[in-house]
Amino acid sequence: MRVVRSDRSSRIGSAVLIVLGLILATVPQFFVATVVQQLTSLFIFVILAVMWNALAGYGGLVSVGQQAFIGFGAYGTVFLAQRDVPPYLAVLLAAVASAVLAAVLAPLVLRLRGGQFAVGTWVVAETLALLVVLDHSLGGGTGISLRGLNVFTPDERRAYTYWLALAFLVLLLAAVFVLLRSRTGAGLQAIRDDEEAAASLGVRVWRMKAGLYVLAGFGGGAAGALILANTLFIEPRSIFGVQWTAYMLFMVLVGGLGTFEGPLLGALLFFGVQYFFADYDAWYLIGLGLTAGAFALFLPRGLWSLVQVRLLPVGYHLRRDGPGD
Repeated sequence: MRVVRSDRSSRIGSAVLIVLGLILATVPQFFVATVVQQLTSLFIFVILAVMWNALAGYGGLVSVGQQAFIGFGAYGTVFLAQRDVPPYLAVLLAAVASAVLAAVLAPLVLRLRGGQFAVGTWVVAETLALLVVLDHSLGGGTGISLRGLNVFTPDERRAYTYWLALAFLVLLLAAVFVLLRSRTGAGLQAIRDDEEAAASLGVRVWRMKAGLYVLAGFGGGAAGALILANTLFIEPRSIFGVQWTAYMLFMVLVGGLGTFEGPLLGALLFFGVQYFFADYDAWYLIGLGLTAGAFALFLPRGLWSLVQVRLLPVGYHLRRDGPGD
């Protein structure tokens, strides 16, 4: 027996996703505005699901405060646009600034574990939201619009935002895939399973956790900036709201925690659920929470565990050597 990677399956899965990405890139040219805007929202949900799954599913970092980076990315875009930075460049820079924020916060929040880490990340999000409310140049508590995008026609704006969201999604999926197929990915999963044991084997625990946290901060900031570009308006209560954690929990737990494909499936399901039930307000969020809890208890590996297919294997498996091996 020997440990090997599923390189052939990975090549096939990668080819399928590349073809799908090329097809998706043509959507603004052939579909109506509503479809383009809705697909942009779907891409944002996938980004959020993939980033939270990377944190919790592979790194064991269960955060309930990733909305800190969502809000920071959105308001960072506004801040830069107010200083005459082109709006789409501001989106990119805000995502990078969110990664820098994560790097600054990492020495503080990564000292915490388990429930303390979860609460600590939530406190960070609430603190940032309060700072924004107190800053009237960013609209205070009433919200603010991204007026810089008014230089584009509505169709141009939707198309550019769609392509940028697709580019971020492809970039982050590729980053997670490469990370998980590296020794760092194996180290992160060892940390998730038993941090002390991983450290005793020479795994650089803090450095790996910090790197993953920074990547998730970048993804959260990108998602927040894209939300602003897609809707043109934000306000602190919603963009820093804990409902984003509920969304990410639902997508990852229902799709499949700790799987590469599960969050993609979970985001698709959540997109459909939101389309039909979002008007139910509080009952909608309660339903999401109960559903996610039920999956955590009775189907902890999510719906993807029922599918006997791995489009992009990211781990290792045992293979029995044949006579000629």
